[in-house]
This record gives sequence, C-alpha cells and structure tokens, in this order.
Amino acid sequence: MSIRFRQLQAFHAIYETGTVTGAGALLGISQPGISNLLAQLERETRFKLFARVKGRLIPTPEAGVLYQEVDTVVRGIDHVSQAVVDLQNKQGGQLQVASQHAMSFGFIPKLIARFAQGRLDMSISFQSQYSSKIQEWVMAGLFEIGVCEMPLLYDAFEHYPFSVETLLAMHPENPLARYDVLTPELLEGEPFIVMGPDHMTHRRTREAFQNADVPWRTRIHTHLFKNKLSFVKEGIGVALLDPFTLNFDEAGGVVVRPFRPQIMMDMMVITSRDRPLSALGQEFLDLLLEELEQYRATLDLAAK
Repeated sequence: MSIRFRQLQAFHAIYETGTVTGAGALLGISQPGISNLLAQLERETRFKLFARVKGRLIPTPEAGVLYQEVDTVVRGIDHVSQAVVDLQNKQGGQLQVASQHAMSFGFIPKLIARFAQGRLDMSISFQSQYSSKIQEWVMAGLFEIGVCEMPLLYDAFEHYPFSVETLLAMHPENPLARYDVLTPELLEGEPFIVMGPDHMTHRRTREAFQNADVPWRTRIHTHLFKNKLSFVKEGIGVALLDPFTLNFDEAGGVVVRPFRPQIMMDMMVITSRDRPLSALGQEFLDLLLEELEQYRATLDLAAK
C-alpha cells in the first residue's frame, strides 16, 4: 500500500466540507484534482469512502474510522505549517534573555513587554542574576542574550559595550540636597551605602575620595543597587546608583544629584560567538541596542 499525504489531505477536506467543490476551495486544488486524489485513495484502501446523496458526499462507516486517524495527522501538519509561518513572521519561538539586577526591575521587562505585543505564540525565558553568572549562562547556551556588567570574563562572546553615569541619591531631608552637584569635599563624613569592594563603582568612588584627599565613610555594604536604594529611603546614608534603578523606581522618596568626578558603570550586551541567534533573538537584540543608545542619549542630554 502506497498512500500519499496529499490523498489523505483531500479525503479530510471532503469529509470536513461535504463536497468536492468545498474541498478544492479549502486546499486550492481543482475539482478534478480532488476527485482524482479521492479515487487514488479508494483504490489503495480497496473500499468506498463516500456515497453521493442529493449532491453531497456522505462518508461510509469505513471513512468514519479512517477520518479519526487522518484528522490527527492533517491537523498536526497544519500546526507545523502555522509554526513555520509564525517563525517567518517572528510571531512564535522563544525569547531568551538574562539581565543583571539593576536593569531587571524595569527597563528590560518593559522592553520585553513591548516586543511581545502581537506575538501571542512567543514564549519568554527571562532571569536576573549576577553578571558573572549571566556570562556563564550565555556561554552554555541557556540564554541567547545577556545584559551584564564589565569585565568580559570569557573570549566567547560578541559584545556590545555601553556606559552609564551613576548619580548620588539621598533622603529628601538630607541637608546636602541644597547643592546642585556633590563632590568628595562636600560629602566628607557622610555615610555611604556601597556595593562590595570588588565592584567597579566601589573602586572608582574610593579612588575619587583618595584623589581628593578626603576620608570616605562607608556604612553599609550590600550586593544589589535595589537594596542601596531602599537604605537611602530609610535615611541611613547616601548612595551612588545607576540610572536604571532610579528611573524605574516609581515610589520616589529620594533626591538625586550629579557626583563629580563622574563615576561610570561599564556594561555590555552579550551573545554567543559560536551559536547564531534565532531570527527572534536577532530582532530583539536590534531593538535592545537601539533602545540603549536612545536611553544613553537622553541621559547625556539631561546631564547637560
């Protein structure tokens, strides 16, 4: 027996529509073509599949049994075809993004939500983690796109660097809020909430105070910019915070001032050098890089 899928597809369409005309319209095949495919299938199966009654084709009992099996196959192929169309139109697939914590509470989720509009069949895998772990995840293929802090730990990535200026956040009742710009000299003796000593903002701030020959008072050490912001709101000290943490905190409750000399935070977007991005991943990467450039430009304009 040599049954072809096109024969089963024609049979399925006739069963669904009840006419050769309807089946032909459904499949985009001429009526003679549909009739020919049905005749071929009946020869292969060696039994009658339809009886013609008042212009309609009525399935035989054998056709009813065959339809139950064929229906699963035909609908499965239809789903595969739709999946291909979705991928071509970038409607389906999976978006895999990992981000360091500062950008994971607002910037990245909002961008993903915007990207997901109209892509109802797209699944999303998103995690926030420390930058070193993100690099491990992207290198291992667990995520296609990573957003993390410098430095680059492995020679396995395509990377797109960018830098943002940190700003000094303080409680609104802090007397230092009367200044437009804060310096080490003005901040002498002021308690700081800081990241760990290995973090770039910690090292660079320490160097700024050392170069100014001003003692730097650190009071609280923590591991997340979000935690630093929470302590600032409690009035325990001041903190240098990245603009993502500040701009996407809707609760307010802090005053922000520029700090001089500037304390920059160096970051990057990474993808694997060994594995090509999916079409979906490439489109999101393009959007992410464009959005970061616009965001950086907006920050630079505000700083002026």
